[in-house]
Amino acid sequence: MTRFVILGASRGLGAAFNAGLPAAGDVAWLVSRTRPELDLPDGARRLWVQADLALPGAADALAEALYGQPVDVLLYNAGIWETDAFGAEYDFARVPPDENERVIVVNLTAAIRCIQKLLPNLRQSAHGKLILIGSTSGLENARAPEVAYGASKFGLRGAAHALREHLRRDGVAVTVINPGSLATDVPFSAGAAPALKKHGRSAIPLTDLVALVKCLIHLSPASCVKEIDWPAMDDPAA
Repeated sequence: MTRFVILGASRGLGAAFNAGLPAAGDVAWLVSRTRPELDLPDGARRLWVQADLALPGAADALAEALYGQPVDVLLYNAGIWETDAFGAEYDFARVPPDENERVIVVNLTAAIRCIQKLLPNLRQSAHGKLILIGSTSGLENARAPEVAYGASKFGLRGAAHALREHLRRDGVAVTVINPGSLATDVPFSAGAAPALKKHGRSAIPLTDLVALVKCLIHLSPASCVKEIDWPAMDDPAA
């Protein structure tokens, strides 16, 4: 049995992780503001922890919901961005300060808060995995103009590298994955073919992300995969 905690589990990539990672006999705590899919025919037990990660009390609520149970895989997938991000209309000078702050809180501050609260749970696992979903926007020389989003994802990488050293003695492997454009408009259940038909090689199918995380989960305790940079094939920065 594998015990998952998936933060940001209700939509897009998070919904794909919810559908594709747990298997029969597993338990998954799904953390999100809106209700994720709980009744999937795979034999896994799913529990919803309703939480707004922008609020300081979310980490405490999560720790309370787990009531000290071991966690084998802690997956921080929560992520938001500025309203006009990733398009020609984005202009840092016009972004409201509270929007910048919310992006940083959800993408970085909440990750640190939640991980800190769940350290006792992770340390109970025989070989725990901590997986953080970053972005190519957080890489050096990414040429991405979104200030708060880029800063939060760059910071998440720094947190991952520090956490790896902190948790190495506990046998917890810490990996940060930095994907580029994702085909989030094509559901995981549809498979890769429709995503490839719609986007070609410019956006990564959700099935690819799920397959990679499955691989990380099933690696032996001897492996320490630090960071994976993963642009789409036709991304100019690839």
